[in-house]
Amino acid sequence: MGKITLAHGSGGKEMNEILEKMIFKRLPDWMKLVDGGLGIDFPDDAAAIPLGDGRYFVVTIDSYTVDPIFFPGGNIGKLAASGTINDVLMLGGNPVAALDSIVVEEGFEEDLLKEILDSMFEVFKSNGVKLIGGDFKVMPRGQLDKIVITTVGLGIAEHLIVDKNLKPGDKVIVSGKIAEHGAAIYAAQKGFMPEESELRSDVKPLKDLIIPLVEKYGKYISAASDPTRGGLAMVLNSWASASGTMIVIDEEKVPLRDAVKNYCELLGLDPFVLASEGVAVLGVKEKVAKEVVEEMNSLGYTDAEIVGEVKEKEGDASLVIVKTRIGGYRILEPPLGEIVPRIC
Repeated sequence: MGKITLAHGSGGKEMNEILEKMIFKRLPDWMKLVDGGLGIDFPDDAAAIPLGDGRYFVVTIDSYTVDPIFFPGGNIGKLAASGTINDVLMLGGNPVAALDSIVVEEGFEEDLLKEILDSMFEVFKSNGVKLIGGDFKVMPRGQLDKIVITTVGLGIAEHLIVDKNLKPGDKVIVSGKIAEHGAAIYAAQKGFMPEESELRSDVKPLKDLIIPLVEKYGKYISAASDPTRGGLAMVLNSWASASGTMIVIDEEKVPLRDAVKNYCELLGLDPFVLASEGVAVLGVKEKVAKEVVEEMNSLGYTDAEIVGEVKEKEGDASLVIVKTRIGGYRILEPPLGEIVPRIC
């Protein structure tokens, strides 16, 4: 009998396999989506229900179990609110409301809970998202590791961004430096986080970036994701598989801070599989790609970069190919194993 492992929750190949085996293949087609919308017929950051007037009701749900719950750059409350907003955004939705469900361990300190909730409330408030409901429960001591937060995000989309619409010729754009969150969490988990460390999570909502881009370039955006669990590697492999294409990226052009790069090299980590919580990856039509990057720069995302291109796949496999810094090429596989457990 198979058993669930930490790898099944890390956002890589094992998670996709368990979801396919336990959920996707077991549901009849009529249960997978609302007619005219988007559901688990095509798994994405969120789902969509048509409203009948050309718009879509966008909904997402996620549970946050990060360890440690306070980390350089944020805490589980900021992470939950930011991640929920971003998941609505990546489908083209404008986030308007949220619900939460909080489960804490008996004995959890009230001051810590207040600090976590204050962080969550501040993110929602600063992005105009109403917190319209929720739930609160307590588990006996030892039956839960501190706190788990589950959030539901609700939004409205004029135009859905569906990753399977990626086409050969589209350019791949990354909005900022990758792997910041994953590196910071891994360092904190392993005790490699001195006070002077440069490693900090990039966790933040991306409404100030995505909404202006959707309003101006919505019809030219073929795909959008935030590279959380599984990092950039998982996003690009999911895109290639869904769209039946091959994606080629230039390692030299992928934004990566020296501190993160050096840390990854020291510990043998691949930054392409480490999570980011404040970065968007976009597939954009070639004719506007440079203009989109300039718009990102004007919105404060000065590290935005065109990092690759979508091509016709060769043979049956939808691959992601990396042009290395020394001029060679390698296949970027979907991540395997635990990577960094309990990262979000």
